[in-house]
Amino acid sequence: MEIFHISAECYPMAKVGGLADVVGALPKYQNKAGHQVRVVVPCYDTKFKNQNKFECVHWGSIKLGNFEFPFNVLKETTDQLGYELYLIEINELFDRPNIYGYEDDIERFISFQIAVLDWISNRSSIPEIINCHDHHTGLIPFMIKYAYKYEKLRTVRTVITIHNGLYQGWFGFDKLHYLPEFDLRHVGFLEWNNSLNSLAVAVKCAHAVTTVSPSYLNEINISANGLESLFNSVRNKSRGILNGIDIEVWNPLKDNMINKNYDVETFINGKQKNKEKLCEQFDLDLSKPLFSFIGRLFEEKGGDLLPQASALALSENFENINILILGSGNSDIESQLLQLRNDYNGNYNVFIGYNEELA
Repeated sequence: MEIFHISAECYPMAKVGGLADVVGALPKYQNKAGHQVRVVVPCYDTKFKNQNKFECVHWGSIKLGNFEFPFNVLKETTDQLGYELYLIEINELFDRPNIYGYEDDIERFISFQIAVLDWISNRSSIPEIINCHDHHTGLIPFMIKYAYKYEKLRTVRTVITIHNGLYQGWFGFDKLHYLPEFDLRHVGFLEWNNSLNSLAVAVKCAHAVTTVSPSYLNEINISANGLESLFNSVRNKSRGILNGIDIEVWNPLKDNMINKNYDVETFINGKQKNKEKLCEQFDLDLSKPLFSFIGRLFEEKGGDLLPQASALALSENFENINILILGSGNSDIESQLLQLRNDYNGNYNVFIGYNEELA
């Protein structure tokens, strides 16, 4: 089958969290299983983009309300990833250092999705499956079903994979005109609680819904930032598929981001050397056991438990343990974790931010 993965992130092109790891690994193994798999992400101003070679395979322009944006489709040419990687280049919207966090994020990702479908609908072959990832690509199933200009894509089966259901891509009806023309009788698919919700429309319109684990599928049926009833209503087309790791990337024998490489025979010495480097960097006592957390600091990830749990562990075992935390997210959680550094200096440290090498 020909499969397209559409995402805001893909390792090593652009990464903020686990979304990038999945989208950067799954296509490689689908290709090995005999499918033709392509990944499409926005063309951000990243190190990978600037250090690798690309060729333009398509160009066009899209309309977003009264604005028109030219776009290019760039194909990565080194064939080093195990799948075909394409970048949607819209310089006015994506030629920036960060992936998220801009006031025009809604406009950016609506434009990205329209450009993706414009390109795919102009290709000589039509894919069997388009797998959308999180709310940034959630309008694609709706547009394939109901936008007049994408009638050619009606046979495509769509999947929405939910990595983080807390972020849903809300926007107001004042931006409805950004979408390509469609029969307004179907506008109800876009609406949720009197606003437009990108994730909700994807769940409604996609042929299948997947999550990153069976347990996460159960979680979002109980707590999903207001979408619980919707997720419960589509259980018959939903499946939780447990994420794995890419052992070609996460291999301590080959990993160039750790201080000392090791394998099953040398792991004791290797892990000790890496711990020495880490303790030196964060002024921690090498002789004590080191407990660490790496992840996004949100309630969904258990981040809200960290300040109290860390303080309790340190107060009861101050002379015996070290705790090191790496992450970013909720500002209140970040502040509480930073305060602990003053209270337990020498046994505790925290790095607020995203750092792939440190992780």
